[in-house]
Amino acid sequence: MNLRETLADADRRRVAIGHFNVSELATLKAVVRGAGELRAPVLVGVSEGERGFIGVREIAALIRVLRAEGPAPIFLNADHTHSLAGAEEAARAAFDQIIFDGSALSFEENVEQTRRAVEAIRSIDPTIVVEGEIGYIGSGSEILAEAPKGMGALSTPSEAREFVEATGVDVLAPAVGNMHGLLASMVRGEGQKRLDIERIKAIKEEARVPMTLHGGSGTNDGDLRQAIKAGITIVHINTELRLGWRRGVEAYLAAHPDEVTPYKILSDAVEAVRRVVTSRMQLFSS
Repeated sequence: MNLRETLADADRRRVAIGHFNVSELATLKAVVRGAGELRAPVLVGVSEGERGFIGVREIAALIRVLRAEGPAPIFLNADHTHSLAGAEEAARAAFDQIIFDGSALSFEENVEQTRRAVEAIRSIDPTIVVEGEIGYIGSGSEILAEAPKGMGALSTPSEAREFVEATGVDVLAPAVGNMHGLLASMVRGEGQKRLDIERIKAIKEEARVPMTLHGGSGTNDGDLRQAIKAGITIVHINTELRLGWRRGVEAYLAAHPDEVTPYKILSDAVEAVRRVVTSRMQLFSS
């Protein structure tokens, strides 16, 4: 199945597809390895910053090779694309999905900019899945001292319906208590993100398209299960991968302080990221 068909199937069965961000080969190998072990479809995401580092055509070429060799369906997403030029570049590189993120704009401007992006992307390749985002959940998958300013304005069912109808997006990403990044207190095990499940249900009833939960790292497992049953079809995980990657590198260097070979140093990081991927994917399909 292509991504559109895969999303429809997941939406019908009330399971979710894991979306994991990468910016280099070690993390990509870990994501693909984890998905392959479970033989489950996976979305590989690259934000504008990550695409700038790894390369737009380069990541597309890597995915084509891995897709041909692996046992699990692998799809490529241009995560959080803020410009029309960036969306068009990803479309020409044959990405499976493009997220046009105008959530920092006013609602009216977000609608207009997203509508233009949908038209431009479909003029290049009508098979590409286009996602739009409403509400504010911060930006950047980092470790934060405190929640970003402006958090708290959750999406409403009425604006979700209006946004989908006006823009023609295939997938909607609402603000339902989620947040990009992790608070330092969460890393220390002091609290988790909690979701507004009833809001997710109400938005799903009005939007009637697959929905994405951005900023899934650090979210309560029970809330994730309920959110998926309520209508979330894609869950984004990034900060947990980055944290696992760093801890893996640190652990290896602590045990081998004189090692200078990159692929050896990264071996523990690959394994740490793989564990995050498989545990999250098992949760999303439970």
